[in-house]
Amino acid sequence: MKSAIACTLALAGSAAAFAPQASVPATTALNSAVPEGYDDLVGIDLESGGKFFDPLNLAQWIPAKWARETELANGRSAMLATVGWFFPYTLGTFDSQDVTSTDPMAAILEADPQWWAQFVVLCGTFEAYKYKKALEGKSYTGKGEPVVDYLKGYPAEEDERRKMEMKELKNGRLAMIGIASFLSAHFIPGSVPGLPAGF
Repeated sequence: MKSAIACTLALAGSAAAFAPQASVPATTALNSAVPEGYDDLVGIDLESGGKFFDPLNLAQWIPAKWARETELANGRSAMLATVGWFFPYTLGTFDSQDVTSTDPMAAILEADPQWWAQFVVLCGTFEAYKYKKALEGKSYTGKGEPVVDYLKGYPAEEDERRKMEMKELKNGRLAMIGIASFLSAHFIPGSVPGLPAGF
């Protein structure tokens, strides 16, 4: 069976070699030209050499607003996940009868299903509040008054706001890379130098 699949793939690959190729403009992973809509977003900095980073050229298909909302949501989730990953290893678990493991992946399965239901309702409540405030003109991605700012920490000056937005993006991006490395080290021991096996 495996050999039949391999032969089919080999034939498909060789047939594609003789197919006419459409001319595609040359692009690089670090594009100097910023796609429309992305030019005013915070995020281009020294980590990408001061150029727009789009290795798969996805920006042409994804509106800038959606891309930024997704990046921020994933970054914020990754920051919380990073804290959640370290918490049981360093401080132990809460007094609980069902979740006793300090292994975050094992703890997911140990948690009672009613807890997961409560968690989904809580997250849904936060999301509904966020979108309700967005309809009222507030922002959860920068560019305007924030949805939540109880401590009044969001600066009034535009330059300071952009600096704060850049800090959040960088922390979120680092957390996404971090949580990916934790998962890799957990499921593939030794795949991440410096992280112990089973971390």
